Amino acid sequence: MSRSRDRTRRHPAYLRRPEEFYTLWIAATSTYGVGDIVSTIAFLAYVPEIEEANPIVALALDSFGLAGLVGLKIAVYLVMLWISVLGARDGDGLLYYFPPVLLTIVGLYLTGSNVWLMWIAT
Repeated sequence: MSRSRDRTRRHPAYLRRPEEFYTLWIAATSTYGVGDIVSTIAFLAYVPEIEEANPIVALALDSFGLAGLVGLKIAVYLVMLWISVLGARDGDGLLYYFPPVLLTIVGLYLTGSNVWLMWIAT
């Protein structure tokens, strides 16, 4: 008997390879979540003469303070996690891998640029 090619019968990738799933999302959380939030807070505190460049983040900060920044980051993170889980359930590798990889790359870039700007401003 041959294996079914029906993707709905297979377990999602996050159940077949949980270590991979957690590793991808720990990297995204560490860089996009923790790294960018901490470096943005430090940047805003130590270099007040330079304002937030992202208009969406600036609006969230102006409207709700640091809670707005954290809330926005959590919302983006949860949407990307949802997309990744849907991709895993549908057997779509692009939708499974793209969100955590994108958040990790964006988090590394944003954290690095925040630290760089703090360094050159001092």
